[in-house]
Amino acid sequence: MSPLVQLAAEEAENPLIPPIPELVIGLIAFVIVFGFLAKKLLPNINKVLDERREAIEGGIEKAEAAQTEAQSVLEQYKAQLAEARHEAARLRQEAQEQGATLIAEMRAEGQRQREEIVAAGHSQIEADRKAAASALRQDVGKLATELAGKLVGESLEDHARQSRVIDRFLDELEEKAEASR
Repeated sequence: MSPLVQLAAEEAENPLIPPIPELVIGLIAFVIVFGFLAKKLLPNINKVLDERREAIEGGIEKAEAAQTEAQSVLEQYKAQLAEARHEAARLRQEAQEQGATLIAEMRAEGQRQREEIVAAGHSQIEADRKAAASALRQDVGKLATELAGKLVGESLEDHARQSRVIDRFLDELEEKAEASR
């Protein structure tokens, strides 16, 4: 056979196009397999896919519900935190006010006690001054009486007259002291 004849024979048989009996048998086998898969396998696959879809949708719904609940809890927490902060600020303010009141009361009490102590000191000083003036009056009176008795040459032992003379003398001294101030 010549190469040309052989080439013409090969062209008549295209390797890409199968022979008709093989094509028919392949098509029948494909329809049988496809029918079997459509009747038996496809419902199971659809059922599994539906279950997965429902599970995923249910999971999404659960996740959304959980997220909504978490957001609600977060808002409650924030509200409680804000309320706690407000309460703490109120308590701080109240404590500061109580502290200021207590300090004012303590100052007033200290001032009152100081005034009492000063008044008691003044009254004690006044009492001591009167006692000293009285003792001084008696001592000066006694000395003046003795001196006057020595100068006059007679005894000035009369108590009433002695007191009048001493009082008059001391009053004159006090008037001179106040006038010189």
